[in-house]
Amino acid sequence: MTGIPAGSGLLIGGEEVPGGDPPLELLNPATGRPLATAACANSGDVDRAVESAAESFASGSWSRLAPSARALTLQRFADLLEQRLDRLYQLETANNGRPVAETRAQLSRLPEWYRYNAALLLADRGFLAPMPGPYLNYVERFPIGVAATLASFNHPLMIASKSLAPALATGNSVVLKPSERTPLTALELGRIALEAGIPPGVLNVVPGRGPIAGAALAGNAKVGKVTFTGGTQAGREVAVLAASHFARCTVELGGKTPVLVFADTPPEEAARGAAFAAFIGTGQTCIAGALFLVQRPVYGAFLEQLSAAARSIRVGDPADPACQMGPLISAEARERVLAHVRSGLADGARLAAGGAPLAPRGCEGGFFMEPTVLADCDPGMGVAREEIFGPVAVVVPFSTEEEAVALANSSAFGLGSAIWTRDVACAHRVAGQLQFGMVWVNDHHRLDPSSPWGGLRDSGAGREGGWESFHDFTHLRSVTVRTAREAVDWYGGETGRLN
Repeated sequence: MTGIPAGSGLLIGGEEVPGGDPPLELLNPATGRPLATAACANSGDVDRAVESAAESFASGSWSRLAPSARALTLQRFADLLEQRLDRLYQLETANNGRPVAETRAQLSRLPEWYRYNAALLLADRGFLAPMPGPYLNYVERFPIGVAATLASFNHPLMIASKSLAPALATGNSVVLKPSERTPLTALELGRIALEAGIPPGVLNVVPGRGPIAGAALAGNAKVGKVTFTGGTQAGREVAVLAASHFARCTVELGGKTPVLVFADTPPEEAARGAAFAAFIGTGQTCIAGALFLVQRPVYGAFLEQLSAAARSIRVGDPADPACQMGPLISAEARERVLAHVRSGLADGARLAAGGAPLAPRGCEGGFFMEPTVLADCDPGMGVAREEIFGPVAVVVPFSTEEEAVALANSSAFGLGSAIWTRDVACAHRVAGQLQFGMVWVNDHHRLDPSSPWGGLRDSGAGREGGWESFHDFTHLRSVTVRTAREAVDWYGGETGRLN
């Protein structure tokens, strides 16, 4: 891939400016070699970005723009994104190592999020609240002001857009902090927004390190809404910072997605779905199929099929259209995942496939490992309960439907879950018992801008997508109008009557 930018600055107030911290040295995870540099924001830079967002909001250039005009600009933004997809997916593949075929498929859906939220903006309306007496009480929504989005490395543009689209549609100004590992497409997004006609200062992009720039952004008192995607502990810290100034907070955190495979599903069909669930994105996604609960009559056949599927996956250069799995994001990430595998084996798991580092030809310095299947696991093992965030499928047998539901719901996490069955009654019955924010039946990884996305327990709080997210970027205002001809005279002999 060619044309990867170097020396990109922070985008504040519509201008690219240098960062106050030493530049970020970005690596290509497929080679381990330098890819580009990007400016790195310190806390002062973040404060300036928030101030720029606050000034743009107060100016009304976006916040008070007629909804029809704002929606039209978002549609134009979506059109430009569609035109630049080739550039964006090449940048993202080079920056985070996800296979180009996966990246192209994911980013091709980006324009939908902006178009959908532009449509919600046009469809939104206030309401009348019933109030006794000569009063008209109407309720309307208005933008929060400054919204902050802290995105992660695994799906840089998709995760940013899930928050950015409703935030912009509802009239807010935004400060986006991409992951310090993958800022390139976020900076490109900011440039496209300006080209689309979104006023300077409405979208500011400040790459920086989480403990410095991320903390400064979440803790800034002028920020009224924070969205964060990342690890559970970091999410707790972000939520505490946001709570210190009563900002709204949506946190989408870790996961250990249970996949319940029932005996009525053909093992080869379930195994193909399991491989998609477990190994897409090199398993670096919070909804990855990570824990496969398999009913005993098909356990052996399923395990054989899944292991064969794992061994068949083409691991290599993510820029190659034939590549099916790329590297992990860093050497540290790979070692952490391999340490989980070693721990599982020490606890008694059986290695059914993979389990070792890889050095594909031409990518010998990259951060690759084999797609891995750990079999015969006990549900109490660490590998069955902890988020691994890598290409590792943990397989546990179960006997009854009740046992499977109990095992799934015992998780500390509550983001995604999945069911594989041909029995429609079983599918609905089990889905109704799973305590997770999302349930897929005979599929995985599916999302849509209209569908609420989020979890509970250690997987976070709040939702992205749908009216739920759109309205969470607004405040409610109740306006009460007295319609009686007579003036109010509480102290003139009518004490006790409000109407």
